[in-house]
Amino acid sequence: MKKDELLKVLAEEAGVKKVEAEKVLDTFVATLLSEVKKGEKFAVAGFGTFVVASRAARDGVNPKTGAKIRIAASKNVKFKAAKKLKEAVN
Repeated sequence: MKKDELLKVLAEEAGVKKVEAEKVLDTFVATLLSEVKKGEKFAVAGFGTFVVASRAARDGVNPKTGAKIRIAASKNVKFKAAKKLKEAVN
């Protein structure tokens, strides 16, 4: 499902205009990004939790040349699905 399709469903289900649904969705995404950027956990009941995880620097190998390289430390976002979402999939 693409954003446009999601907006159509949101607008129909909530009984609002598509423009209003887009504002709500954009605000949700902006809030999610803001919280994750600060390193905060972002949880939506029945959906899941987004959390920032750190990866330590490590050694790697360039698969093309076989040369050893140093991979810098980084931060990634992890998503843990809620029980309700897992049950819906299974």
